[in-house]
Amino acid sequence: MHPIPILFLGLAMSTDAFAAAVGKGAAMRHPRWPDAARTGLVFGIVEAITPIVGWMLGSAAERYIQDWDHWIAFALLSALGLHMIWKALRGDAVTGEPERTGLWAIALAGLATSIDAMAVGVGLAFVEVNILVVAVVIGLCTFCMVTTGVLAGRALGALIGRRAEIAGGVILILVGMTIVHGHVWA
Repeated sequence: MHPIPILFLGLAMSTDAFAAAVGKGAAMRHPRWPDAARTGLVFGIVEAITPIVGWMLGSAAERYIQDWDHWIAFALLSALGLHMIWKALRGDAVTGEPERTGLWAIALAGLATSIDAMAVGVGLAFVEVNILVVAVVIGLCTFCMVTTGVLAGRALGALIGRRAEIAGGVILILVGMTIVHGHVWA
């Protein structure tokens, strides 16, 4: 997989977490750098682990579905992208949390926003990709997006979070189309 789609994938996977971070930042009176960085780190670590778990699950099933793998990756990415767009348009963006949030609560929120990354990992098991590179990119993008989202949440509010989630959904669909294009027309 080319580095540009990997970067776009990392950004797309971090938009749910960004929306959650904007909500958290909007709920805080004065978001501070250490709180934002801690939240970003926890979300980034969780978001980096989940695609590896998904990739391992998908790799176990690969030999049974080799001829359809690129279509499965496309279907998973497109379904997740459409779901993200639908949630954003419905107004299901994550709302604010209390100002003080414990480590376990942050980790659970990170897990909730990274289930899609696990499904992406399943899809990536069927294409030629270094899952560790993808996981690191997703984790770093998530760290940056969540840290920024917490700090900017007070000013941005839920409106930007929803738009970010729509953009993330569109990017997921485009990455899926790129995978199919690489297998069918290459």
